[in-house]
Amino acid sequence: MADDSFIREVNEELRKEQAKAVWNRFGPLVIGIAVLVVLATAAYVGYRQWDESRANRSGDAFSQALTLANEGKRDEALTALAELQKDGYGAYPVLARLRAATFKADSGDVAAAVTELDAVAADSAIPQGLRDMARLRAALLLVDTGSYADVSSRVEAMAVDGNALRHSAREALGLAAWKEGKAGDALKLFDQIVEDDQAPQNIRQRASLMSELIRGSGDAS
Repeated sequence: MADDSFIREVNEELRKEQAKAVWNRFGPLVIGIAVLVVLATAAYVGYRQWDESRANRSGDAFSQALTLANEGKRDEALTALAELQKDGYGAYPVLARLRAATFKADSGDVAAAVTELDAVAADSAIPQGLRDMARLRAALLLVDTGSYADVSSRVEAMAVDGNALRHSAREALGLAAWKEGKAGDALKLFDQIVEDDQAPQNIRQRASLMSELIRGSGDAS
């Protein structure tokens, strides 16, 4: 029994010495890793709060600009949007550019609106979805003020199967073609929309009306 007790004590001392040696060797590293984890977590939380704060401020500024526009204060709204384009955060500077272009178009300055939209569409730093929206918006404005070539140069590439904006792109092309007397081409485009089950209901309804109009006029032959 005495021998067993002695052996246990020796084993315990050896384990303590081994544990101490391991801690002396790796303890500082463990502490360092723990400190890094804490600092990284604090930095991430701080960044998230900072990021959300900037996004919220830009969102509030954008909403205020829209409120000014709805109140008929166009110049003040444009000034607010210009400031947001310069100092905004996230997607808001681009949204401000798109909205400013809409204000210009609504006030009759379509050329300035198209110029701004084309600039957004050409900016490779902007997400592709927003660039495509700018191209589409410019094309729709040019249906009334430009040529079929003007419209086509902006949305022809989007009027293909699989593109999320194909329905609106085909509608713009169809309207531009019909305006230039290309009734047959217009009818094909409107029929594509009508036959596409994924087309939004309102666009399909407009396309259906245009198809009926063109067929009824006898110009599609």
